[in-house]
Amino acid sequence: MKEVLRTTNPLLITRAADLLESEGIAAFPLDQHMSVLEGSIGILPRRLMVADRDHFMARAILRDNDIGHD
Repeated sequence: MKEVLRTTNPLLITRAADLLESEGIAAFPLDQHMSVLEGSIGILPRRLMVADRDHFMARAILRDNDIGHD
């Protein structure tokens, strides 16, 4: 698994995951429940992961849709 996106914006994670799923790439959000540990203030980033074989294509799809600029 490789990370394609890291953000504190939960809506961006959802949008990116939906976009990748629509292109046939399985995306797995991680750290969604960390808000319980941090007190729900939203400072810990959430990650979106894809299989190693899909990483290049996933990064290209997100970049083409202006998501997750480095």
